[in-house]
Amino acid sequence: MADGLTLITGLSSPGDLDGPSSLLIRDGRIAAVDADATREAGSARVIRADGLTPVPGFIELQLNGMDGHDFTSDPGSMWQLGDGPARFGVTAFLPTIVTSPPGAIDAALEAWRVGAPGDGPVPLGLHVEGPYLSPARAGAHDRALLRAADHDEIAGWVIGDGLRIVTLAPELPGALEAIGQLTAAGVIASVGHTDADATTTRRAIDAGARYATHLFNAMTPLGHRAPGAPGALLADERMTVGLILDGHHVDPIVTDLVARMAPGRISLVSDAIAAVGLPDGTHPLGSSAVDVRDGRAQLADGTLAGSVAGLDACVRELARVTGSPSAAVAAVTAVPARLLGQTDRGHLRPGARADLVLLDAELRVRTTIVGGRIAYEAAP
Repeated sequence: MADGLTLITGLSSPGDLDGPSSLLIRDGRIAAVDADATREAGSARVIRADGLTPVPGFIELQLNGMDGHDFTSDPGSMWQLGDGPARFGVTAFLPTIVTSPPGAIDAALEAWRVGAPGDGPVPLGLHVEGPYLSPARAGAHDRALLRAADHDEIAGWVIGDGLRIVTLAPELPGALEAIGQLTAAGVIASVGHTDADATTTRRAIDAGARYATHLFNAMTPLGHRAPGAPGALLADERMTVGLILDGHHVDPIVTDLVARMAPGRISLVSDAIAAVGLPDGTHPLGSSAVDVRDGRAQLADGTLAGSVAGLDACVRELARVTGSPSAAVAAVTAVPARLLGQTDRGHLRPGARADLVLLDAELRVRTTIVGGRIAYEAAP
């Protein structure tokens, strides 16, 4: 399907979604939409979508692993997922490396650089979550491996390509300088796993931080007299905020409040771990053992440790809470694409990559297309 011409017709746009009625794909890119697509189709192969809704391919900013693969302990496995992420609508993702010993992130960056891209969902670079995190807000991260920001270590990470996001706690020694260092190198500095107050968080934003890793989780609480990190992150329009809407990390009331306070700035993530696609039991997350039962991933002490949700489930939850499928889809397409500077992803217009998802009326993934190739089709 990636070669030659393919015309997708019979598309619909229910509710507040606004997609094309027809799409013409040529050599892995969108060639034309709507009337232009049908006019230029010629002898193209035709796919009839039967009322499905087209949206851009989902971009996942925080994926720890899936189908038994843990990217921290086995970074080369980021290239071994095949079409696995496509069943959740994901066409591009950031493999996430959690707190690990010195040298592990260098090895993960090397694994990304030497990887051989296939024709399935593609890793766009790494999200490094730790080790520069607050011991007081470590969550599922190994406290024994946490440390202060190391500018020489960061200088090694940013040589060459591959580093996209680094999550760190801005109150740590040297962290504000590290944010400036990362920003100058074109890497997104993200506030997360932090015990910072609002004042320190604002300093981090002024230093260049532009993302918030899983807002509310593993950070100071939002109080009416002490707004903490969440208050500063939500109040500043320069910030994109990540949310895990797996039914465990954020209450729907809070989700609704965030949607009202930060329209167009929400990036949904699954924070999924290696257990996705596997039966309940004990599964790895870096150096930690995570117990998965009934859709909840946690350490032995009850601490949440990532999730086993697909990104599509997070989209459905945001749409349910807000009543806006369009805003929910944007939170996994246009918003992360803008944050990453990916100008040919996150939208459906001529010239963009032919990465798209066909959704049914319940926003369930029916077909995922990556680079013009069908990577996943749901059973009838």
